[in-house]
Amino acid sequence: MEAAANQNWFLRKHEDGTVFGPLSFAQLQQWASAAQIAPHDKLSTDQQTWQKAPMYPELQMDWLVEVTSEHYYGPTTIGAIAEFVRLGEITEETFIINSCDGTRRPISDVREFLKQVQPEEQAQRALGSPLAYQGPATAGMAINLRERINGLEQLLQEERRAVQESEERYQELEARYNELLRHSAGEESSS
Repeated sequence: MEAAANQNWFLRKHEDGTVFGPLSFAQLQQWASAAQIAPHDKLSTDQQTWQKAPMYPELQMDWLVEVTSEHYYGPTTIGAIAEFVRLGEITEETFIINSCDGTRRPISDVREFLKQVQPEEQAQRALGSPLAYQGPATAGMAINLRERINGLEQLLQEERRAVQESEERYQELEARYNELLRHSAGEESSS
């Protein structure tokens, strides 16, 4: 980490390609904790070679937010999760997963840890630390709703098709059953 601390860093936002920098790594750590660095944002020291921010363990982007049973946001920091709760994007009932140890728990289980993160950041802002420079906007957890709606519509169509096929199969079996009953009744009456 010493080498990283002595270098100038650049942050490239995934959404629009905006580049911030040169920055200290400490500034990047503060931005990651304040939800200003998203999982797909990239970092570089030379603006030639870029790596996704979560690839740097020092940023502590170790958490996944379970937005739905099929969609996750992250990895992100515990500070970013606190910010998402503050903004009302998620609740304390939302589950989070620690990508280092695989534990899954509701945010309410780490409430005390979240409270410790926020006052530290507020104190740094009040003291005029580099965090006072706002940098990129807070990254929201927005999921492409149109994409999610399309996926649900497709799933609904598949389920309707499966129900229709089951109903057709039921009717076929019922017709065969009735035919066998008639055939059996015809044999009994002729005996």
